Amino acid sequence: MSIPRTIKEAAALIEKREASPVELAELFLERISSEDAKINSYITVWKEAALEAARKAEKQISEGNYLGPLHGVPIALKDIFVTKDSRTTCGSKMLRDFVAPYNSTVAEKLMASGSVVLGKNNMDEFAMGSSNETSYFGPVKNPWDTDRVPGGSSGGSAAATAANLCIASVGTDTGGSIRQPGSLCGVVGMKPTYGRVSRYGMIAFASSLDQAGPLAKTVEDAAIILSSIAGHDPMDSTSVNLPTADYASALSTDIKGLRIGIPKEYFISGMDPEVEKSVRKAIAELETLGAEIVEISLPHSRYAVSTYYIIAPSEASSNLARYDGVRYTYRCENAETLRDLFFRSRSEGFGDEVKRRIMLGTYALSTGYYDAYYLKAQKARTLIIRDFDSAWEKVDVIASATSPETAFRIGEKTDDPLKMYLSDILTIPCNIAGLPGISVPCGFSSEKLPIGLQIMGKPFDEQTVLNVAYAYEQSTKWYKKEVSPLG
Repeated sequence: MSIPRTIKEAAALIEKREASPVELAELFLERISSEDAKINSYITVWKEAALEAARKAEKQISEGNYLGPLHGVPIALKDIFVTKDSRTTCGSKMLRDFVAPYNSTVAEKLMASGSVVLGKNNMDEFAMGSSNETSYFGPVKNPWDTDRVPGGSSGGSAAATAANLCIASVGTDTGGSIRQPGSLCGVVGMKPTYGRVSRYGMIAFASSLDQAGPLAKTVEDAAIILSSIAGHDPMDSTSVNLPTADYASALSTDIKGLRIGIPKEYFISGMDPEVEKSVRKAIAELETLGAEIVEISLPHSRYAVSTYYIIAPSEASSNLARYDGVRYTYRCENAETLRDLFFRSRSEGFGDEVKRRIMLGTYALSTGYYDAYYLKAQKARTLIIRDFDSAWEKVDVIASATSPETAFRIGEKTDDPLKMYLSDILTIPCNIAGLPGISVPCGFSSEKLPIGLQIMGKPFDEQTVLNVAYAYEQSTKWYKKEVSPLG
C-alpha cells in the first residue's frame, strides 16, 4: 500500500476498510525510521504510543464508533505542546528531560478526535528562529533541498509534512513560524486569529503573539485540523468565547466579487524577483476567479519588525525567567551558591539565540528604558492594528508573498541576526494585529524551491481566508507537487 498524502485520502481508505489505522501507523513509523535521519524533523517518535492509539482507533471504528476525518490518521505535534508522560523539550537543552503531568488542550483535542500522534517535531529553541537552526537537537533540513533550511520555528512540522513523515502537523506561529516554513517547504500553513485556539499547555514564547495552527498538504486538510483544535477553553484566559465552524465542510471556491487588498508596502526592495513574479501571477489568478483586486496601504508596517523585536523579547524575558535550575529544568553540576546555580543553569541550558532575546527583552523592560522601548513599541502596535482596521473598510482579505525569498542555505544567515530577523518581515504584522493568515503554495523558483502566497483576513474570519486559499489552490494544482525521494 502506498502512503496516503492527505487526511482526506487516509480517511477515505479507513472508512472503506481498505486500510486500517494500525497499517497506516506502521507505514509512517517505518518511513520515519528509514528517512528522518536525512532531515531531522522529529525530536521524539512515539512508536509504542502511536501503535496503541492506532489499535484503539481500529477497535472503535470496527465497533461502529467512527469519530470523523481525523480518526486513525497519523499526524505529528510540534515539540512545544506539553504531553502527559512523554518529554516536551521545546527544542532546548533546558527542557531536554522535562515530562509534563498533563496534556495541552491542542494535544487533548487531537487525541479526542481519534488521530494517531506519531511523535514530536523538531523546532527552533523556544520557537525563537526563522530557520530551525537553533534547536539543541540539531538543525532541520528542507526536504526539497537538504542543503537548505526549512524555515522556522515550526520547521520540523513543515519538513515532516512535506516529506510525508506525517500526514499533517500542528505548529505555533509567533511572528510567522507556521506560514514561513509552510512557504519554504511547499505546504499549507495557517495561523488562526489570536484567541481562536487555546494556548493552555503550549510553552510560552511571547504570550500576546503566540498562536497554534495546522500545517498540511492541502487547504482542506488544514481546515479539518483547525475545526478539531479551535474553540473556547476556560483554562486559557486569552481564549475567546466565540462559536467555531466546520471549516472544511464550509469550504467554497466561489470568490466572485470578493475584494482582495494588495498592500503596496509589501512588495519590498530586495524581494527575490522570482518570488514577486509568482505572487503577482497568483494575484492575477485570483482576479480571473472573480475577485476584485484593490491596492491598499498599510503605512506603519515598516515599523513591524522593530516593534516585534521589542515586544516579543520583552515577553520572552518574563516567560523564560521560570527556568532557573531549581524546579523542573536543566540544572548545572556542582553549584557552589544559589546565585551560581541560577547563573550557570541558565547560561548552560539556553542557546545563544534565546540568551540574545532574553537580554534584549530585559534591557527593554528595565528602569529608564521602558518608556523609550516597550511603551513606544506598544504605541506602534496600535498604529499597525489601526492600519488593518482601515483596510477592512475597503477589502475582505489581504494578499502578499509569505516570505520575500525561497529557502536559504543552512548557515547562510547564522552570523547576521538582523538579516535573519528580516525573513519574517511579511508575516510579523499579522501577529502584531492578531489576525488569521495562511500560506498556500503558489509556484517554484528556477532552483525548484517552493514559493508561498499569504492571505490575511479579518479577526475570526478564518472561513473567508480558507475559501480564498482553497479557490486559488484548486485552480492551480501546485499542491499536488511532491518532494523527490530524500537524498
